[in-house]
Amino acid sequence: MSELDQVVEHTEHTEVPDDDRSGLARGRRVVLGVVGGAALMAVGGLLATTLVKSPAQVAAETGPPAQGALTAEVERRVLAQTLVMRGSVVADQSVEVSPQGIRSGDGAGSGAAMVTKLPPKAGDPVTAGQLIAEVSGRPVFTLHGTQPMYRDLKPGATGDDVAQVQQALRELGHGTGADPKGVFGAGTKAALAARYRAIGYEPLPAVADGGAALKSAREAVRSATWAVEDASGSAGSAGQGGAATAGPGPSGTPAPAGSGSGKGGTTAGTGAVGGAGSGRELQRARQALTEAQAVLAAAEAADGPMLPAAETVFLGSFPARVSSVGARVGSPVSGPVLTLSAGELVVEAYLKDDKKQLLRAGMAVVVSSEVAGTDVRGKVALVAAERSAAQPAGRPQQQDQGQSAKGGGDGPGAGGGADLGYRMVVRPDQPLPAGFAGQDVRLTIESAATDGEALVVPVTAVSAGADGRTVVTAVSAEGTQRRIEVRTGTSGDGFVAVTPAQTGSLVAGTRVVIGVAPGGTREKRGTVK
Repeated sequence: MSELDQVVEHTEHTEVPDDDRSGLARGRRVVLGVVGGAALMAVGGLLATTLVKSPAQVAAETGPPAQGALTAEVERRVLAQTLVMRGSVVADQSVEVSPQGIRSGDGAGSGAAMVTKLPPKAGDPVTAGQLIAEVSGRPVFTLHGTQPMYRDLKPGATGDDVAQVQQALRELGHGTGADPKGVFGAGTKAALAARYRAIGYEPLPAVADGGAALKSAREAVRSATWAVEDASGSAGSAGQGGAATAGPGPSGTPAPAGSGSGKGGTTAGTGAVGGAGSGRELQRARQALTEAQAVLAAAEAADGPMLPAAETVFLGSFPARVSSVGARVGSPVSGPVLTLSAGELVVEAYLKDDKKQLLRAGMAVVVSSEVAGTDVRGKVALVAAERSAAQPAGRPQQQDQGQSAKGGGDGPGAGGGADLGYRMVVRPDQPLPAGFAGQDVRLTIESAATDGEALVVPVTAVSAGADGRTVVTAVSAEGTQRRIEVRTGTSGDGFVAVTPAQTGSLVAGTRVVIGVAPGGTREKRGTVK
């Protein structure tokens, strides 16, 4: 083996002591720790420099940004001032039927009125002449008319309400004969009796004496007629006796006493006296007959059927609908038995003082139903002059004896209910679908509008100068500004119509300053709508 090989072999078999190896490891760890610490300190320093700021730097960063002009474009269009509110879709006529004071058929009239029949149900259609309820055995039926019943109608009555009943009966096929318009005569009595029979009832008599007055008047006429006949016979006999001796007077009546001559004078005088007495009896009998006949005519005119206010409900149009039923068979009448709705659907809303001053009849309205997703155009038909009040619970609004028509127009605090405001009615240009009934809808009302298209700018674009002129500030494409004098017109929805004092100085598309906007630029462009 050569010397070189021996050296290599010796080297390969040489071992490093364990203590030397552990020392080297510790040295390496120390070096690594120092390097890591230095790196962390460097990173921390960098973070500190980014987070820590001087007071001046903080003030600079939190100060207001540079301001610029906010502009809007001049538009040419029709400008309308609109009011938006809510309303309820209701029938044009809504009547609460509350037949208070109804009289039973036997005339007893004692005790509380009780519902004995209630044929219709909520939602049912109602036609003219139809039986809608029976209270204490008496019918309640409908007739066509706009004037509510405010009194019982009896034979001999006159007035517009009588004329309305006559027309309603004729529409149902019951002729009123030769009765003059507005006079409750024999023809009207026959027509009314026919209507009652058609619904299965007998009308109440106008004179509730069982016919005693009429019977008595007829007996009086008969007695007076007999008295005239008797007096006529006596006068005829006396006249014949006087004629044999003295003859009749020039007028055919017995001659006066003492007009005879000669031997027949005494006989003639006696006959004249008897004839005069019989003549007076006949005259008195005839006068009594005339008076008895007048009493009989009055009794016959007063006799016949009557139309109680509590038994009739007048509606302006048919078919109507039963909106609700508020009673059941066997219950006493303590409020509305049922509510009827008639006529086309309209929208009802109540206004406060500020809005009432802006609205009047004839203004255009858009009725929007969120449920149906449709819009219908219409017009304001009514703005009440007096405030309306809600009816307290349990106290329905009554109208005379038989019916109550909802419709506002009551004075402040009428009925003791809460103040609703001024009632407004919107009538659609086209009939509303039946599905709109009872809906809460949105009303958009044009309270003012320009006469055709006009130049329109946001109201914030208009300002008044120290000289009192009203101006807008126009901005050119290069950013230069100039003031233009204008006259203002209709305003609405945040815009105002303007007319430049100098024709052509302001046109559609010109940008005008409407305010100052934050930002680094001097101007912000964009159309404000």
